[in-house]
Amino acid sequence: MKNTHPSTPQTGMSWAEQKSRLKAKFLILNESDLFYESGKKEEMYERIQKKLGKTKAEFELMMKTL
Repeated sequence: MKNTHPSTPQTGMSWAEQKSRLKAKFLILNESDLFYESGKKEEMYERIQKKLGKTKAEFELMMKTL
């Protein structure tokens, strides 16, 4: 499948920049946790959220304030 990166209008950052910030902030995250597959953004977000032990609301707030 084609790996096209999502844009996130809330932050104004590309996924590549967000991914870099997440990896720097949370050393527990690795490339496979942050792999984006077209059409599966929510699944990726749920995977990250679960690994970080965040609620959906906490995760959404965290993503907005990266």
